[in-house]
Amino acid sequence: MPDPASPSGPAAPETPGAMPSLLGPGDPPPFEVVNPDGAGRVVLIADHAGRAIPAALGTLGLDEVALARHIAWDIGIADVTRRLAERLDAPAVLAGYSRLVIDCNRHLDDPTSIAQVSDGVDIPGNRGLTAAQRARRAEACFRPYHEAVSRVIEGRRRAGAVPALVSMHSFTPIFAGVERPWHVGVLWNRDPRLAVPLMQKLRADPSICVGDNEPYSGRDEHGYSIHVHGQQLGLAHVLIELRQDLIDTRHGAVEWADRLADVLAEILTDEDVFRVVHY
Repeated sequence: MPDPASPSGPAAPETPGAMPSLLGPGDPPPFEVVNPDGAGRVVLIADHAGRAIPAALGTLGLDEVALARHIAWDIGIADVTRRLAERLDAPAVLAGYSRLVIDCNRHLDDPTSIAQVSDGVDIPGNRGLTAAQRARRAEACFRPYHEAVSRVIEGRRRAGAVPALVSMHSFTPIFAGVERPWHVGVLWNRDPRLAVPLMQKLRADPSICVGDNEPYSGRDEHGYSIHVHGQQLGLAHVLIELRQDLIDTRHGAVEWADRLADVLAEILTDEDVFRVVHY
């Protein structure tokens, strides 16, 4: 039977007790660490920075128009995160593969970890997957990225520095036919150390519409990264959402990265941010 995850052809037979690698020699790496030796006291992550798909999975049954949409990646956020890492002299870990392969900001047992439908678009290559096929995706793309995030954070802590964590995302200006007015959303749960001053400083500019847990909420713990790498470790953390039409050009990405860098640089002068606190 053809491999449902490989619309272009059948998969190689699986050897009992072994998990063949999903990534081939021509596939890009599952993550990139930008500015690994940065001296800044914050770690940046971008769960949906990339839109690569392993060659073994073909195109998941989608055309290029669909794969260029927000359903595949967070448009503009890679450029913003790179620029922010430069401005803050901070390390940044960027995921390399599309969230359609596996979502690096979902628990592996979450039904949306490997979405069968995204924003009304059917994903043929994600239907009918076996447990082994799902595990191959996790081993190839999800685990290496999160292991890289953990290494960067632990490296800082072993050096005697408790870091803060900022997770970077972007969102669509319209969803389900409803316009989203926010320019930036600040997602948080119980730890206010980054989120509250960030919203206060951004709102000092009356031209910026700031969402408090909008257009998504950090309180439902539906996501993964800031909870596992931030909340559970007692690190100050926040998830920032930028509207995609503001950062889908290089100029816009630089403008918003610089705006965030100026605000975060002020917040990161507070030593309370760099303490382990479990709220």
